[in-house]
Amino acid sequence: MTDYSKLRLLAIHAHPDDESSKGAATMAHYVGLGARVMVATCTGGEQGSILNAQMEGVPWAERDLPGLRREEMAQAAEALNLEHRWIGFADSGLPEGDPLPPLPEGCFALQPLERAAAPLVQLVREFRPHVILTYDENGGYPHPDHIQTHNVSMEAYRKAGDPDAYPGTGEPWTPLKVYYDRAFNVERFIALHEALEERGFQSPYAERIAALQETDPEGHRPPVPRHETTTKIECPDTFSARDTALRCHRTQVDPDGPFFAVSSDMQAEVWPWEDYSLADSRVETSIPETDLFAGIDPDAQISSPRKA
Repeated sequence: MTDYSKLRLLAIHAHPDDESSKGAATMAHYVGLGARVMVATCTGGEQGSILNAQMEGVPWAERDLPGLRREEMAQAAEALNLEHRWIGFADSGLPEGDPLPPLPEGCFALQPLERAAAPLVQLVREFRPHVILTYDENGGYPHPDHIQTHNVSMEAYRKAGDPDAYPGTGEPWTPLKVYYDRAFNVERFIALHEALEERGFQSPYAERIAALQETDPEGHRPPVPRHETTTKIECPDTFSARDTALRCHRTQVDPDGPFFAVSSDMQAEVWPWEDYSLADSRVETSIPETDLFAGIDPDAQISSPRKA
């Protein structure tokens, strides 16, 4: 029987609200089992805008959106009953246009890797997670801050246990596993889409699925996902906590939008998991997995990490 009270999970995200749309039910699930769970948010989302029309014209949102987003993050962390740290970098924004405009000077995505990773290495050495959750090399989707979040997460995973790396940031600690989040995998969208249509409901996912599957005018197919699901965490009992956390980010999430198109009960029936890809493990484990901590002895620590 695993003693989860000795285990620690660190989820690394780019902006406030990312933690609630990616892996929130998993985190609440492990909190419920007794593990310590922390979210590290790399930026404050300062370049964001109001994405929920119901919040347009709200004085606080119009006057100080970054300040309100910090308050939303605090409320979401409370809803999930987890610990939270701001890493402290400036949001890079999502450049649009042709040609793309330059990123803001000094933003997270433009930081040299060692400078960007140093505060995260320090946090890993302080919090001492056994498992890290992050994005794949495409950032889950190609937002500059998501890609940089991948970069710094993998740097911290590789180097936090190296006593010669990042001097002055604490005693070395070696995380044992790192996972990529697959919250937006097409298999899940198809399952939810079909469940809605079978029950006579209108699905908001048809356009997204079509875009993921259709060829372009020259006949090119979308790329095959680089990372397949290796690990499915069954956590339907915490779907409601995830929804509550998402609604806390009221400037970013429409309470009548696609995140809430499928009820928690229907999701529990159709897709009761949150999905991950095991990117690297320093312990023996068997694929497929049903536990992020599979193979981990909470009383053991590896002192000399191998390269991931």
